[in-house]
Amino acid sequence: MTDHVLKGLYVSPSSPSEKPKGPSSYFPSIEKTYGQPIAHWLELAASRNADKHMDIVKWLKAEHGLGHGHANAIVAHVRAEAAQAAGS
Repeated sequence: MTDHVLKGLYVSPSSPSEKPKGPSSYFPSIEKTYGQPIAHWLELAASRNADKHMDIVKWLKAEHGLGHGHANAIVAHVRAEAAQAAGS
């Protein structure tokens, strides 16, 4: 398996000692803190992708109880993936 870092997005570590970079570095903590797999949060944020970044962050905080950093990391990751997909 190869490792890739695209536009600051962590895709896969090359060794267990390497830490994720960018928004995905928050993912283990998000799963542990809120008890849902990261896919759950990414899908929620993606469902509101037409909204502004900070509006989605505020919504995740208000409606789902996420902290600001966690909500921001989720939205940043979803936006970066969408931008990458649009550029491919």
